[in-house]
Amino acid sequence: MMDWGGPQFVIAIIAVSYGAWILNNWIRAKHGYALEDEFGGFTEKPDTAEAQRLKAENRELHDKIDAMQDRMIVLEKIVTDRGYSLAEEIEALRDTPTKSADSGVPLNLGKKENQS
Repeated sequence: MMDWGGPQFVIAIIAVSYGAWILNNWIRAKHGYALEDEFGGFTEKPDTAEAQRLKAENRELHDKIDAMQDRMIVLEKIVTDRGYSLAEEIEALRDTPTKSADSGVPLNLGKKENQS
């Protein structure tokens, strides 16, 4: 039977507590969180060259996403604008006479021809 008031039990409690603290800090370090010191304070990891490079790359990617969102907003406005009609624009381009023979051949997709 174990002596609950003996030194072995006290040492076991201290060992389990210390092991849990080490495990906690290992998990926090693995996931990039600040490490807890023995006084309950937190120690931040110093910025390494790799961390600074990743932060700069992250900033660039955020800027690209912002620019793409701005472009998408403009495209949405163009497509959903009531005065915008793609079919009418295409037809207007087809009806425009060409200035020279080298500028292209009209497709006349809307007109059916007799092939007899």
